[in-house]
Amino acid sequence: MSKEHHYKTTIQWTGNKGTGTSGYRDYERSHTIAVDHKPVMEGSSDPAFRGDKTKHNPEDLFLSSLSSCHMLWYLHFCSEAGIIVVDYQDTATGIMTETPNGSGHFTQVILHPTVTVTDESMVVKARELHHKANQFCFIANSVNFPVQHIPTVLVK
Repeated sequence: MSKEHHYKTTIQWTGNKGTGTSGYRDYERSHTIAVDHKPVMEGSSDPAFRGDKTKHNPEDLFLSSLSSCHMLWYLHFCSEAGIIVVDYQDTATGIMTETPNGSGHFTQVILHPTVTVTDESMVVKARELHHKANQFCFIANSVNFPVQHIPTVLVK
């Protein structure tokens, strides 16, 4: 039997400069992202779409979701396998292709996790577990393109 998990977020547009959306250049793309019992985040669109470069945009958050989901599954599988991870950092990259009509979609995401383990004997298994984490990641399983990963494993 499968379980359902429900999520809720509230997006509030904060970019009305007094005349609403009376013209394409007459409003900001600023908004807040609120989830109960968590800090509010400020968002905007990507600067390429008239957004504020100092605020999170949906594309950044999408990429961050893929990266953090992978990391959480990876750490879970490492703990089960006796792989002691003492540091984890991922520099995720993504490509979004804009179509002629202005819509678009992500065509590629590559995770570049750098993991530090405590012993040389853990390196091979630590590298392998990225594949398993990718198979289990809820977010990666929800997209219509493969999420690739190029891991680096270091020994402390």
